[in-house]
Amino acid sequence: WRIGNGAEAEKMATQAMNVRKKALGQEQEDTLHAMVMVALAHTLRGRWEEAGKLEVRVMETSQTKLGADHPDTLTSMANLASTYRNQGRWEDAELLEVQMMETRKTKLGPDHPSTLTSTMN
Repeated sequence: WRIGNGAEAEKMATQAMNVRKKALGQEQEDTLHAMVMVALAHTLRGRWEEAGKLEVRVMETSQTKLGADHPDTLTSMANLASTYRNQGRWEDAELLEVQMMETRKTKLGPDHPSTLTSTMN
């Protein structure tokens, strides 16, 4: 993924995701991380629709299992917002970004670097 080989990254990430789903279950954290890697590989290849579908599943599962203010949940929201921006879905991206910013303000304070990054986005 980091060297730009999207096809190989997608293949390997998909294999890892499938093994983790089978061995650990669909909602386990390592499985969710593998799903994120598949979504990142999709974005590298410009496959925004597929990336978005995975990112929605990761975000919803994270919200349920970890809570709305968990760092992994907020990261999944940021990933989805980025995908929405790349799809030209500006309003959807903005809604997620505002929700993240407000959550971070409440949890971390208005001057925390993560809150400021959310505010900038």
